Amino acid sequence: MTPEILARIAAARAARDLSDLARQAVGMTAETTGVTERIASARRLRQMVNEYVDRVVLAEVLAGADWAEVAQALSRRDPGTVEAEYADAVAEWSALTEDEANEAAAGVEDLDDWYARHREDHDPDLEKPVADLLNRH
Repeated sequence: MTPEILARIAAARAARDLSDLARQAVGMTAETTGVTERIASARRLRQMVNEYVDRVVLAEVLAGADWAEVAQALSRRDPGTVEAEYADAVAEWSALTEDEANEAAAGVEDLDDWYARHREDHDPDLEKPVADLLNRH
């Protein structure tokens, strides 16, 4: 299993968690929570969005994306700065052992089940959008 596939699985997990937290935020709309709690909840969503973006960037870079293209997609000017920001993560994910990779890939069926439960008509009609990554070579 490639580090790129593992990063894509991690991005799918981050997207799932973000979706769940966003749904909870909608559910709390009419609750009489305090200012601090509402703002803290919104900040947590922002942190999760950033984590998701980082996982997507990592997957693209591990798949061979050019740093200039990544920087442009992030609306950043200096590809070298972007590359430096992600260098440790790229090295870490590239150095995963086979056992670590298998552990990181565990639970893809749960992600597919989550997708099936939450899928709406306008979403991609895929039965196993995450597990299908494991069939890539």
